[in-house]
Amino acid sequence: MQFKHPEILWALFLLVIPILIHLFQLRRFTKTPFTNVAMLQKVVSESRKSNTLKKWLLLFTRLLLLAAIIIAFAQPFTSATTALQEKETVVYLDDSFSMQAKNNGISLLEKAVQDLIKNIDGDTEFSLFTNEKAFNNVRITDIQNSLLSLPYSYKQLNLNEIGLKANSLFSQNSSSIKNLIVISDFQERVSDGNTDLDTNLVAHFVPMQPQEIQNNVSIDSVFVDDGLNEQAKLKVFLSGGNENNALPISLYNDEELIAKTAAKFKSNGDAEVEFTIPASEELNGRLSIIDNALGYDNRFYFNINSKEKIKVLAISESDSDYLKRLFRGDEFDFQKYALNQLDYSNLDNQNVVVLDNLATIPSGLQNILRTFKNDGGTLIIVPAINSNLSSYNTFLSSLSTTQFSEKITSDAKLTTITFDHPLYRNVFEQEVTNFQYPSVKEHFSIQTTLPKALSLEGGDSFLSGDDGLYVFTVPLALDNSNFINSPLIVPTFYNMAQSSLQTPKPYQTLGESTTVDISAQIGNDDILEVSKAGYGFIPLQQTFPNRVRLTFDQNPTEDGIFFILQNEQRLQNISFNYPRAESQLKYMDIGALENANTMDSVPELFEYLEAENNITAYWKWFVILALLLALIEVLIQKFVT
Repeated sequence: MQFKHPEILWALFLLVIPILIHLFQLRRFTKTPFTNVAMLQKVVSESRKSNTLKKWLLLFTRLLLLAAIIIAFAQPFTSATTALQEKETVVYLDDSFSMQAKNNGISLLEKAVQDLIKNIDGDTEFSLFTNEKAFNNVRITDIQNSLLSLPYSYKQLNLNEIGLKANSLFSQNSSSIKNLIVISDFQERVSDGNTDLDTNLVAHFVPMQPQEIQNNVSIDSVFVDDGLNEQAKLKVFLSGGNENNALPISLYNDEELIAKTAAKFKSNGDAEVEFTIPASEELNGRLSIIDNALGYDNRFYFNINSKEKIKVLAISESDSDYLKRLFRGDEFDFQKYALNQLDYSNLDNQNVVVLDNLATIPSGLQNILRTFKNDGGTLIIVPAINSNLSSYNTFLSSLSTTQFSEKITSDAKLTTITFDHPLYRNVFEQEVTNFQYPSVKEHFSIQTTLPKALSLEGGDSFLSGDDGLYVFTVPLALDNSNFINSPLIVPTFYNMAQSSLQTPKPYQTLGESTTVDISAQIGNDDILEVSKAGYGFIPLQQTFPNRVRLTFDQNPTEDGIFFILQNEQRLQNISFNYPRAESQLKYMDIGALENANTMDSVPELFEYLEAENNITAYWKWFVILALLLALIEVLIQKFVT
């Protein structure tokens, strides 16, 4: 038993006073003999014995009465060992899209919020965070409306991130008990291979999972195949379907339904659907299905804008037409000039400049190309066999720490492709080792900090570069190398040119860093805005002479088709979709979680926490005992003679 005010117990020593008084009253008197009163002496003796018993009974009753009153004021109680320790509570509420799954017609997130509101005491101060929001040191009444209107998030914290975020919300008091309540559906990706939490935290896990796990059909991605005629093919990829059921899928252009078909799924749950769309028309596309599981992945946005040609200018002293054959079609606007025929003013409006087979680079051209590169243009340098290395090195040193050192006359082969280089990152399905190696007769050794994209046997660079500057060490004339006849030349030059103008893809994914170039000329104080109905923002932007580079990272936070605006005039559209990581409803084994207390529901958890904090007080019983003793004293006074 414990006492709330143990210092009051010192008053028990005062019980010595009534004992002393009683003993004083019972002091022995001197006997005086009296003749012929034998009968009277017997009566007096019996009366004294009865009076002595009565006084002892009263003494003990009053001692117990006073002791009961003193103990009552000391407020005795019993409790669990942790009940008296200071406690802090932090709640993680999973608001990811997978919490859209329903039980009995209500989503898992809505159920979790309702249980929290019902079971958290209104006077309890706690902290709560979700995948994107945080509420620090609040009461449930302060955030009730925010929780009821909590939107779903495409983000999902893993257990390690949950622990780190919780620690930032707890105090630095090492003596307090830190209760971390994790309310989630616990998909497999929550663990991220790590099921350990900080041992300083007392973790309580409440799994919110549907009673019956349904197949969730998701529209995962689209691919536009332009084809060679006026019609293009739109390929749509879905997952999570049932092999025995065909699922209708609709294609809209803005709000107009333009096509509808059914997706038939394979045994692995995947499906591919193909639509025919006009190849040359703009399209603000939306794909839609109806699925009884999650709702966020039942729509998919994409758009097809009018194609903007990449302007490529070659300054060449070569008779070969390989560049013309590479940069043709609707994607490129290609021009080729000999050095003595070049109008320098043409360089201002180009996206890519290729220096091909030049013996020397004039200083005037160097200055213009330096400005061109600094303004965001892409520069590709292919030396000649008789190149003036001093001229090249003067130019290269002004752009990067790159220098040609010497010419090497020795047969070699191109043997190494850097598959993780941006030029080849999405070119090969797997690393190729048996391709036909292009051969080289002469090349230049180079000292550079630019990353290697292609290498010769022995490790010498064949092509180095990144971020708008690409330098070949090999003259590409046919009498020196057969690289221009190799299949590798197409993705190499194509991707170098594509990197100069980051045209929007048919769709982007929220949460991924995306860079887009928009052809526009804006003033120093002008900005481009991005918006859709009811939502708008200003992205990060970098201005170049004939274009603006937009970077999307933290924004937008909603999916849909957005307009890129300049002074409220639409320049282009761009589409964003939520990532599909939440679509696969695979739940982790809660039993595998270590150092955690798992509860079946939120009410059960708070009943457990209340029991842990329960304190049983006994002062009322001692007050009742004091009243009974007072009554006993009255009875003794009345009936004991």
